[in-house]
Amino acid sequence: MAAVDDGRSRQARPLDDDTIDTALAARTAARSTGASQGKYVPAGDEGLGASVAIVVDNSGSMGDRAGDDTRPKYLVAREALEAMLASTDSFVAKQPDFHINVGLYQFSAGVTPLVTVGRYDRAQLTQALNSMPRPRGGTAIGRAMEAARADLYRAGTIRKYILVVTDGENTDGPPPDSIAREIDRRSEGAVRMYFVAFDVDAKKFGFLRDVHGEVLGARNGVALRASLDTIYRGKILAEAMDAGETLPQRTKKP
Repeated sequence: MAAVDDGRSRQARPLDDDTIDTALAARTAARSTGASQGKYVPAGDEGLGASVAIVVDNSGSMGDRAGDDTRPKYLVAREALEAMLASTDSFVAKQPDFHINVGLYQFSAGVTPLVTVGRYDRAQLTQALNSMPRPRGGTAIGRAMEAARADLYRAGTIRKYILVVTDGENTDGPPPDSIAREIDRRSEGAVRMYFVAFDVDAKKFGFLRDVHGEVLGARNGVALRASLDTIYRGKILAEAMDAGETLPQRTKKP
């Protein structure tokens, strides 16, 4: 009998700035010798399915209000993400044999993997969203993207996605445009990247066009829900359904 994953093993410790910067410095040094120019190598065999790393901004500005919303942005974002996850429930119900992984990461000046990418667990993800601390600190988008990318290559699926929700520009660590280009190059396009620019000009993330990614804007909570639905259900899950990788429907016994 296979071991039951109760989700606790997927909880990860926060990655402090020094740890991440040391890793990035090591990678930069390796790049100078040509050692890091090759394709990413997965931790093990990869099969059919899709893995999604949801990366959420929790910097100080997320404590402000957006547009006509009466609540701070971090609360509006959590509610919108919970609604988005409901799309996964219906997807799993329709395709119970299709392997879907979801992880959740928060970032400010550093990165905290709240739930590392693994088999979809709605209760665990909701609990993690609700456990996020009040926003504070800077905005390390590039660091968060790299942390999510690393876990996607441990998840065991061919299809990989990074979905970033942010309300500001990068202030700490490597810029997201350089990280996005490296991810695109070394994954050979296998990692798709999507951004939702919440209460910030989406043009600031125009570099995503260069890596076959996409960014949608959202001025308030209503728009945020719509943009998340367009990307998550309308693109990520729809692509998984339409890519010819879904398993045959089960036939009912006569």
